Amino acid sequence: MSRTPPPEGAARTEAPKDAPAGAPVASRRGAPASDPVVAPAATPAAGPAANAASGSAAIPAEKPAAGPAPPVDARALAAALALLALLAARAHAERGAPLVWAALLGAFAGLALHHARFGFASAWRRMTRERRGAGLRAQMLLIGLTCAASYPLMQWGAQIGLPARGHVLPIGAASAIGAFMFGAGMQLGGGCASGTLHALGGGAPRMAITLAFFVGGSVLATAHWDFWSALPRTRAGASLPQMMGALPALAVTLALLGAIALASAALERRRHGALEPPSRAGDPLRGPWTPGMGAAALALVGIGCFLALGRPWGVTSAFALWGAKALNAAGLPVQEWTYWSGWRRGALEASVFADATSVMNFGIVLGAMAAAALAGRWGGGARPDLRGALTAAAGGLLMGYGARLAYGCNIGAYLGGLASGSAHGWWWLIWGWAGSALGTRLRARLGMDPPACPPRA
Repeated sequence: MSRTPPPEGAARTEAPKDAPAGAPVASRRGAPASDPVVAPAATPAAGPAANAASGSAAIPAEKPAAGPAPPVDARALAAALALLALLAARAHAERGAPLVWAALLGAFAGLALHHARFGFASAWRRMTRERRGAGLRAQMLLIGLTCAASYPLMQWGAQIGLPARGHVLPIGAASAIGAFMFGAGMQLGGGCASGTLHALGGGAPRMAITLAFFVGGSVLATAHWDFWSALPRTRAGASLPQMMGALPALAVTLALLGAIALASAALERRRHGALEPPSRAGDPLRGPWTPGMGAAALALVGIGCFLALGRPWGVTSAFALWGAKALNAAGLPVQEWTYWSGWRRGALEASVFADATSVMNFGIVLGAMAAAALAGRWGGGARPDLRGALTAAAGGLLMGYGARLAYGCNIGAYLGGLASGSAHGWWWLIWGWAGSALGTRLRARLGMDPPACPPRA
């Protein structure tokens, strides 16, 4: 298998000879490939391209290498399944069947995220730097499939015993700033909210730093809630399904998503002359999966949240809760902060296993661990170097703080907002994309990425 050397001055990355197509690579400088990506396909003549490290990296998908696949890591798989069973049992003891479903949905999300290398941060970065839009189009597919079920459920679900509500929230200065911060942070941190969890479950040590500072940033933002809540914003949210009805709103949403997908394809063709060939799926259980398979699987997770929990999928509210519980245990009276008054105080006082979002997050980590074990690729990630550690900390802090201001992350505010038919989902996309563009530039300035490929002649 041919190897493309890294550009001058960039950190070298290598994939083991037995690495499956689309597997992450680790940096010789010590930073793992922690950012989940939708792996692009390579031409038959192209081998895996080396990428810069101390952040995130990926190799293009290619024809499966000759020889046997890595064996299943039976110990890691057994541990993941045992911990998942314990998680489901503990959650059931707290709130019954809905939280068992939360654990299982989280585990399936972790499996899908890992096997499809489905990333939000990497997809936006590739579109910005290289004008490669396969990942962005996969996101549009994910959102469209979720909306196709969520809009009818929100309007008619109660009539068939499946009540579901969306998150319809106001837009304003604080949410714009928060989404911008999150977009920049996910580039520096090497992954978005869901990406941080699944990369950690897959054995990427750098993402433990990202997650720790993600939690810290989340709880810090709750301490400043009074200030941010006083900034200008609309009085209430705006919901397309409520204004137009489920089916007309769905038609408008699908048209907008389709326009974004078509625009990305046009930009890619203009830059490269053609779209990247689609990646090839491997074993359904061991991976890798195609972007389309990942989008469909994650749509099932999003729809499952509406069915089992009656609301959209969310991630980052749990991080704020974990941080607040830690501070409360250390003696800080966080329950006196405005953010933790009212209905949130109940979550602060209850077990973390009674919180559906926390249970799903634990499930994502365990599902990704199981997926990596099935692929024979769990663990083994190198420790990050100083630059990798500092950028992980900065990215996590920005994402955590920004997510609280913006009503969530790429899952809760972007996917969940659009699946709710709320204008704040589009608002998050605009400002999150702007922040991501800045974060992508910062990555280049910090040497975290190799130079972008030049356009075709």
